[in-house]
Amino acid sequence: MMKTNIGYLLAALLFAGVTFFPLAPGKVQAADTVVYEGKTGPGSGKHIVFLAGDEEYRSEESLPQMARILAVRHGFKCTVLFSLDAKDGTINPNASKSLAGAEALDHADAIFMMLRFRQYPDATMQHFVDAYLAGKPIIGLRTSTHAFQYNNPTNSAFARYSHNSKEWPGGFGRQVLGETWVSHLGTNHKEATRGVLEPAAKEDPMLRGVGTIFADTGCYFVDPQPDSTILVRAEILAGTTPDAPLEPTKNTPHQPLAWHRLHKNAAGKINKVFCTTMGSATDLRDESLRRLLVNSVYWGLDLEVPTKADVQLVGDFQPSAYSFNGFRKGVKPDDLALPAATK
Repeated sequence: MMKTNIGYLLAALLFAGVTFFPLAPGKVQAADTVVYEGKTGPGSGKHIVFLAGDEEYRSEESLPQMARILAVRHGFKCTVLFSLDAKDGTINPNASKSLAGAEALDHADAIFMMLRFRQYPDATMQHFVDAYLAGKPIIGLRTSTHAFQYNNPTNSAFARYSHNSKEWPGGFGRQVLGETWVSHLGTNHKEATRGVLEPAAKEDPMLRGVGTIFADTGCYFVDPQPDSTILVRAEILAGTTPDAPLEPTKNTPHQPLAWHRLHKNAAGKINKVFCTTMGSATDLRDESLRRLLVNSVYWGLDLEVPTKADVQLVGDFQPSAYSFNGFRKGVKPDDLALPAATK
């Protein structure tokens, strides 16, 4: 009877999106990742691996929601990796050296990331670098322009990926995504951002079904690599609501807010890259931003971009306000699994 009950329990949990790994013969433990198995859709058979790890903008909330949308609405298999607290296995964005389950990158078809100042051990970073050098498409949000920071250039074989690298100027952000960390231009919590479509890109498939975007985060100053195609530009607002007027001194010129480019890496492979400096959990309340992100996945994987992709939120999504140390305490990855009945 005991074996039967355990079998039913494991089957139910797996169906709900919780994965397991073996510890020893006869023992299992809830995994440190959350997996949303794709349903039917154009993404069937494709695997997206999400990397959540920033201290301020609640990527541990935004990326699971995007993974749910892409799995439930579009059929992709989506695995979300987090920074975990070594003491209790809870999600802790301040654990900058942690990325649990990095082996999933070995089997990724695309990388969807929102990282900030990560200092992964070499064994962990190797999985990321191998996936990058294999030419996987990369979607980078917000602080991914400064995803990595190795303060001592001798303590990691991957120090060149650091945002302040001198060997590889600007590191991964500048060289791959198109820009590194420069500075804030719009002030967080005081000056929100309106994203307006770049007229020259209006026929770009990435903008199908995308309208004006409202992001409650402040705009970054950026100057993407010259080969970047600008898709969206920022209007910095003198306030935090969509109807706020333009800030009178910071909109000349309007900063790029989203772009894509093709990057030839050191292995000779081409990465299709999309980057936006939007992407906090609260930014994802905007339907057009969610659609732009979904479109970027289709574009990156050479799938036909839908005319108007379904980006309806999946499950209860009540994003936390962005702030340092504002993450929800005590949450484990398996707490984020979807109920089997979720549609």
